[in-house]
This record gives sequence, C-alpha cells and structure tokens, in this order.
Amino acid sequence: MGLTAPAPATVLAIDAGNSKTDVAVVTGAGEVLATARGGGFRPPAVGVAAALDALAEPVARAFADAGVGSVGHVSACLANADLPVEEEQLASALHARAWGASVEVRNDTFAILRAGVAEPRGVAVVCGAGINCVGMRPDGRTARFPAIGRISGDWGGGWGLAEEALWHAARAEDGRGKPTSLARTLPAHFGLPSMYALIEALHLEHVDQDRRHELTPVLFATAADGDPVAGAIVTRLAEEVTVMATVALTRLELLEEETPVLLGGSVLTAGHPQLDDGIRALLAARAPKADVRVVTASPVLGAALLGLDRLGSDTRAQERARSHWEPARHTR
Repeated sequence: MGLTAPAPATVLAIDAGNSKTDVAVVTGAGEVLATARGGGFRPPAVGVAAALDALAEPVARAFADAGVGSVGHVSACLANADLPVEEEQLASALHARAWGASVEVRNDTFAILRAGVAEPRGVAVVCGAGINCVGMRPDGRTARFPAIGRISGDWGGGWGLAEEALWHAARAEDGRGKPTSLARTLPAHFGLPSMYALIEALHLEHVDQDRRHELTPVLFATAADGDPVAGAIVTRLAEEVTVMATVALTRLELLEEETPVLLGGSVLTAGHPQLDDGIRALLAARAPKADVRVVTASPVLGAALLGLDRLGSDTRAQERARSHWEPARHTR
C-alpha cells in the first residue's frame, strides 16, 4: 500500500523580525506542512540581497521538510518594510527568488494584527524594539504610520524607552534634572556604581550598545517601586499607545463600532500593571467601544492567515491553521 501524498502547499508564510524569523508552509485547507526558524531580517544593516540570503536558509529547510520546491503564494510580513515603497521593493526581490507564483509583502505589525482576530478587522499597536500601529478592514482599507523613528513623529519602543531612562538618570546624577532612582538602578544593572560610569562604559563600548534594550525592564521595575520620573515615562507610553490606536480607529471609521484593539510586542505583552491599566483607562475614555486584547499568538500565524485570506480560503481552513499554534491565543 503506497503512502498518501501530502496536500499541495499553497502558502509560504513568513514573519521576519529584527531578531528572528519564522516561516511555515501551509496548504489551502490550512494544514501546516512544515515550519522553520532563522535569524533576524535587517535589510538596512546588511542590504536587501544579504537579508534575503539569510531568509533563504529557513525557507529551504521548511520546503525540504514539506517536500515541496515552491508554493502558490508567499505571504511575507517583514520588519523594516515600513513604507509602501519598501514593501513593493521587497516583494519584487522575493518574487525573483521564485519561492511562489505570487508575493505579497506587509509590515510585520500586520502579522500580529491578523493573528489576534478572526477576520481582518481591527487595530494593532506593537511595542517591542520600536513602536508601530496598523489597522485594517475586510474591504481592504488599511491605516498605518511610517514608524521609522522620531522623524516620523514616533516616541516609545524598547530602544526609545531605554534612551529616555538614560537621559533622565544622567541629568538626575549631575544636577540638571529631577532626582530619580533610575540614576542608581540603571548602572546597577551592569554592576556599575554610577551613571557617570555607565555613560563612560557605553561611550567607550565597554558595554555593548546592543545591550541598551536590557534597561527597559529596569525602567518598568523602577516605576513599579514608585519612582515618579520612571512612572511618568510609563504614563507617556500609555498615552502614545492610546493616541496611535485612536487615530487608526478614526481613519478607518471604526471609532463608533465595537472593534478589537490588539496589543503586541515584548513591551506590551510583559504584563506591566501601570502600563496595562493606563492604556485601558485611556482607551475607555477616548474609544469606549474598543475591545482591548493582548496578543500572544505567534505572528507567523498572522502571515499564514493573510495568505489564506488572499486565496479566499474558508473559515475552516483558517481555524485549522490557527490550531497548529495553539495554545497561542489572545487573552482579554
């Protein structure tokens, strides 16, 4: 008796972030044939060609495990695809790799949004290394921000919070700013006695610059201990998240309708009570019909669902794909 051939692969789902990449090969019926993980996707740092070369490694492993050489559609949600023109450029580069007959590239924030909802309808705010917000409606309309840093009006994200904490701590120690325990807790994280010592260590690269993100949890712990300066930074982040979500809801004409507002990324899923309570209180006042949820589902699920949406797959296929990543579900 011969072996049953696997169902044909229809979607290559890619969720590529700055630190890691997840890929999955999925059939049109929502069956996940294979998954693989690779390193970060950083075209600005290494160039598009090198970034895609790195992406090719987990894709090749997933294809080999699935027993396929290509798919019908590539659904790629990519970090650093911040502008539509960048999405178009990356889609063209991916198409040249011949991994699929068609290619659609979106910013990786769309993957978190789609992973957290049963239909492509809602708004997601993501705060990890950076901060971003996107929204979508089933009719294809979207809302988004450039989200490329201070030049596009952004404030927040893990890196930005660490910088803000360092700024206040430095000024507290030398007398230019208000007193704050951050002047003690930030250098103590690296076993250093003062902010001066930490400033020197960062400037001379005795502490790797990439380790600055480690200071974000220290900021939240200091705020939780009652430090007013650290607490003010957390309050400002709650305001930024609320503003982004409210503007996206308004653009999509969803402010007056019950609509999911999804929170994702390492900062917003860490369970910081002051931040969580602040966001919910502000949204309750400004967007009272917002259904606030924290997304814990794997973002590659969102990329897969966007691919199945593109192909017109039914809800059973979507639920079958979703079940592969359970218990990765959203929580209220």
